[in-house]
Amino acid sequence: MTVKIIFDTIFSLLGLISLSPVMLAVAILIRIKMPGGPVIFKQKRVGQYGKLFTVYKFRSMKVAGEGITSIASKEENRITPLGKKLRRYKLDELPELWNVLKGDMSFVGPRPDVPGYADKLKGKDRDILKLKPGITGPASLKYRQEEDLLNSVENPQEYNDKIIYPDKVRLNLYYLEHYSFFKDIEMIMCTVLGRKMRYAGEEI
Repeated sequence: MTVKIIFDTIFSLLGLISLSPVMLAVAILIRIKMPGGPVIFKQKRVGQYGKLFTVYKFRSMKVAGEGITSIASKEENRITPLGKKLRRYKLDELPELWNVLKGDMSFVGPRPDVPGYADKLKGKDRDILKLKPGITGPASLKYRQEEDLLNSVENPQEYNDKIIYPDKVRLNLYYLEHYSFFKDIEMIMCTVLGRKMRYAGEEI
């Protein structure tokens, strides 16, 4: 995957440079609208081969509630109004470009899980740990409305553990076994443009 590594390095650097005015504006808005906490949210996540790394995102939640759960549910009402907008347009994930440049992440791959979920992977499912986590990917595209989906069920944690997480593992295994650089580009474009695509025999 040498081409993937070169692509990640070049375009993460270009992204950090070209989007620096946007990132500065977001940082200022967080400081004004969400005082009393850091601009950048840092958390340990599971990376390639199970190695932990620190992921960087713009803070979108109230400080007191950060880190409580690993699923994207709105039950605790932790996400601020500004945070909802940042998440809607994926602006909260812009600092992850630094993770890509450092080599902790890739543009495309499984979303990095908090410690604990990777321990549940058994047998062949553990092969997905061979991949670098990604800013986007097939599972991210399919579950781009994950917060709304979890908020609509009675038990978000159970639904995530029994339905969503196993399906994400399935999609990420398919990505590992059927890697295509051109599919990577298509997934990046679909993420930016908010479009769907055909992947693994379904529309995501």
